[in-house]
Amino acid sequence: MLKKIKLKDAVGTKLAHDITEIRPGEFKGAAFHKGHTVCNDDLCHLQKMGKNQLYVIDLEDDEIHEDQAAAILADALAGDGIVWKDEPREGKIKLLAGKDGLFGADPAALAAFNMVDEVMCATLHNHTLVKKGQLVAATRAIPLIMKKAPIERAAAIARQNGAVLTVKPLRRAGVGLVITGNEVYNGLIEDRFEPILTKKIQALGSEISAVAFAPDDAGLIRAAIRSHLERGCDFLVLICGMSGDAG
Repeated sequence: MLKKIKLKDAVGTKLAHDITEIRPGEFKGAAFHKGHTVCNDDLCHLQKMGKNQLYVIDLEDDEIHEDQAAAILADALAGDGIVWKDEPREGKIKLLAGKDGLFGADPAALAAFNMVDEVMCATLHNHTLVKKGQLVAATRAIPLIMKKAPIERAAAIARQNGAVLTVKPLRRAGVGLVITGNEVYNGLIEDRFEPILTKKIQALGSEISAVAFAPDDAGLIRAAIRSHLERGCDFLVLICGMSGDAG
């Protein structure tokens, strides 16, 4: 719980919140940060700021501070490929991608987690490509001081069926590209798909192992596919030469 005490009795106690100081034209910001232990040298400064009373934290056995709660939540949410630092700001902790890959969030578990009172987690969309160090989610406990029970319940939900948040590396594939269509095969129109698809596939960490052109003939298309498989391609892309592409 929060406890209000007189300034003269505050030495040795920890501040429950930031104390903002405004000096017009000079400074605006936190003169003292939440968690700061008040010492004798602080009293004069605080008096000049008009502070005669302070709020300090006096936790009951069944209570928890928002920063400690956020660390418990982050630890429960983070699965493989997710990293975080125990450096909460206002009860919030950021979760980052620990490697390049595909971000995953368990929708059902995340929804159940967010249904618990006084906690939250916001994330990127499921199945988003991310880079190492990229922010993928954030979690927080909403009140400054809260009961332990909701935090324990939310953490249990997050751990119930494995990790809620993950980043999985993309498998490097050897891609076989088959471009079909009589117009492209016979040279009536210029193929524009090979460079576009090559760029996209390389951006995913894979490479084009073979490219084949085939007319609108099921047998020849089948032969091109078999040729790619014999070359060792383990991922095939088939596209019609007259199809549209956003680039």
